[in-house]
Amino acid sequence: MDSQSATITLRPVDPDDKDFLLELYASTRAAEMELVPWTNEQKQAFVLWQFNAQQEHYVKTYPMANHDIIMSSGRRVGRLYVARLEQEIRIVDICLLPAERNSGVGTSLIKQLLDEAQHEQKVTRIYVEVFNPSLPLFEQLGFSRREQEGIHLLMECRPGETRDKGD
Repeated sequence: MDSQSATITLRPVDPDDKDFLLELYASTRAAEMELVPWTNEQKQAFVLWQFNAQQEHYVKTYPMANHDIIMSSGRRVGRLYVARLEQEIRIVDICLLPAERNSGVGTSLIKQLLDEAQHEQKVTRIYVEVFNPSLPLFEQLGFSRREQEGIHLLMECRPGETRDKGD
């Protein structure tokens, strides 16, 4: 189902979403896990450890962030964590299941956040790994590379900078 015919909504994460969120996180590490000579149990333990560390970091760093499940026509398809700060809207994390990527869902949600930031005259920021396949999308939507910390790029879009090249 493409994003044109799907109804995309957000709802707060609840405790019943933990397995889904772990599966979603594991999907982002699948290619990396293919390269290591570990047993399936070792891979699962590592992914669980990393997932828990990431969740703890998000809660500690952005305690007031909204943690939402992305729903497409009633199905869980991803997560969107957003911190609305005094001077900025920080996209803490956005992730979709592999089958939902490149369907326009993420683009639509990011555009909504950019519209909100434009209305409130706030900058929108996100950290993106340099090898993340969505990096060109952020640039297409008007984000600029501001600084690099290791493999992480701080991307930023100031009000009025959105390019909106592709719908």
